[in-house]
Amino acid sequence: MEWLSWEWLYWPAWALAVLLILAGLAGTVLPVMPGVPIVLLGLILIAWLDGFVHVGFWTLAWLTVLALLSVVIDFLATAEGARRFGAGRLAILGAAVGLLVGIFFGLPGILFGPFVGAVIGHLLGKANLDDSMRAGVGASIGVVVGTISKVVIAFVMLVWFGVAWWV
Repeated sequence: MEWLSWEWLYWPAWALAVLLILAGLAGTVLPVMPGVPIVLLGLILIAWLDGFVHVGFWTLAWLTVLALLSVVIDFLATAEGARRFGAGRLAILGAAVGLLVGIFFGLPGILFGPFVGAVIGHLLGKANLDDSMRAGVGASIGVVVGTISKVVIAFVMLVWFGVAWWV
């Protein structure tokens, strides 16, 4: 049974690793997917395919810490941005729902969805329009800060992995 070998999976596995990294990078700006953890999975797969020769345990451990940090920062940035501008729980929930609905409308939806959701959520909490608009601005700022953080962390991970691979 010579045909039953793992060697024929080598190149498809590399293709899968690259696709995971690309999907993860897309996920850093699309809130539907956990982008940075998906990038991490692609990097771990590449390291495994190499037998962990070029990239070892400690590099992967620190990359995992960065991936976890990106998830925490993303959550805290949105919540803190909304909270600092006076948003309540309903406004924060509305921002999250607005972000999910906004995905279906492309970049404008991703940018304006959290704003609209926070405003509606805050209004449902019996707030006035001015306070609701302020909550919407805070939620939008939080989403932008969280997204920028995820993109930066993802690229730091890629550079760190590349340096570990070639050094």
